[in-house]
Amino acid sequence: MARMIRRSVKYPDSTDSYRIGQRPKVRVSIADYGVGNLHSIHKALEIAGARPVIESNMRNLMDADAIVFPGAGIFNNAMKSLDHYRDIIFDRLNAGTPCLGIGTGAQILFETDEYSGTTGIGLIKGSITQFPIGKNPHMGWNVVKSDNRMFEGVKSPFFYFAHSQYYSPKEDVVIGTTDYMGEFPSVIRKKNVFGTQFYPEKSSASGAMFLRNFVKYLEEKL
Repeated sequence: MARMIRRSVKYPDSTDSYRIGQRPKVRVSIADYGVGNLHSIHKALEIAGARPVIESNMRNLMDADAIVFPGAGIFNNAMKSLDHYRDIIFDRLNAGTPCLGIGTGAQILFETDEYSGTTGIGLIKGSITQFPIGKNPHMGWNVVKSDNRMFEGVKSPFFYFAHSQYYSPKEDVVIGTTDYMGEFPSVIRKKNVFGTQFYPEKSSASGAMFLRNFVKYLEEKL
């Protein structure tokens, strides 16, 4: 009688990005370019169902499945860290790599910052404009108006803002607006690239649902 050989089976542990019977989690590269609270967005994306990885070497974004540029910074300071990688980032995003820019991380996707004269990535035609003196900054909770799929299931339209500038696009990329001294673009999209002037990781349940929708979008694309 032949002897049965037992072969070892490796079961996933707590460090694995998947569980038996489930598809692998989407790997999202968070660009560490000296801007934003990396811990907050890392945790928020993890809760949303992604597998976030903080990436300090911008050249590695060439191989990223999806990219997040966090916010809470100044345009010209952010571009100092990205200047040598502008063409690499532009080519990847233009080729279809999914991306979410948050705050300053969305502003740098434009051609230029009017206040500092700094050149951005240039993926989106247009510039970044300063709010008038005396009404600067726009800070706190405010309503986002949008019917885009990224807001499906969002029960409250209030999101958290903290910024001194806003988008002035020269192409049709606006998918959400907010009223502050008049209506301004607060959410943008070009191909697979999204940008929010609000901070989803600081926007409680509304922001959590927005990020979950973004992760679901990635799961469909990747």
